[in-house]
Amino acid sequence: MKKKIDQFTLYIGYFAAFVLSLLVFLIVYDALARYIFSEGSTALQELEWHLFDLIMLFSIAYTLKKSAHVRVDIFYNSYSHRTKTIINLIAALFFVIPFSLLIVYEGLHFVELSFIQMEGSSDPGGLPYRFIVKSLMPLGFIFLIMQALKEVLTCKEELTK
Repeated sequence: MKKKIDQFTLYIGYFAAFVLSLLVFLIVYDALARYIFSEGSTALQELEWHLFDLIMLFSIAYTLKKSAHVRVDIFYNSYSHRTKTIINLIAALFFVIPFSLLIVYEGLHFVELSFIQMEGSSDPGGLPYRFIVKSLMPLGFIFLIMQALKEVLTCKEELTK
């Protein structure tokens, strides 16, 4: 189970990296079109924002998996392995998982409202179906919950050794 979650998170991270490369090309194209050919597109700019959202939200779980998330490393690095494991366990159980559950719970309502209203961009020429990009928020945090649960299981195993 833990291996499958790690593998899934790894694929999500790779997917986010692929989308990042697409975003780079899209931004270069958009900049060239605007500044060289004086052609701009509201939809293209909104697509850039949506891709950026996807990258950020899908990268959160990958960052946790790689232990590259923000923490106070000047203290953390001096702790023993056991103390680090306890800190990681407490952080996952009392901060990451509850906060993520809250975001998923509230986010689903947010997406549902957007879907019911068939919300789209308020800008002329903008993208329709905003609920699609809004659904990335709860989805990204579901991925984070999965990875955090895997981290909890790993910490518990390490503490019982």
